[in-house]
Amino acid sequence: MALLFDFECSRGHIEERLVSSDTREIPCPHCKRPAKRIQSPVRSALDPISGDFMGATTKWMKQREQKLKQERKANS
Repeated sequence: MALLFDFECSRGHIEERLVSSDTREIPCPHCKRPAKRIQSPVRSALDPISGDFMGATTKWMKQREQKLKQERKANS
């Protein structure tokens, strides 16, 4: 099974590659030096107000609540 990993060579080139989980090193496609597997940073987005992780369901719920609130004001 192939997984996505980041690899970095001694010159600082970073390459993302789909490889097997036991692959620890690849040749750098830029300079041909050995590139070792590195820890990739996790990308996540936090809600700017609450600081909570915004999952798709939570985001939808908040948007829906805001829309209902606007509709109630418009109908009043």
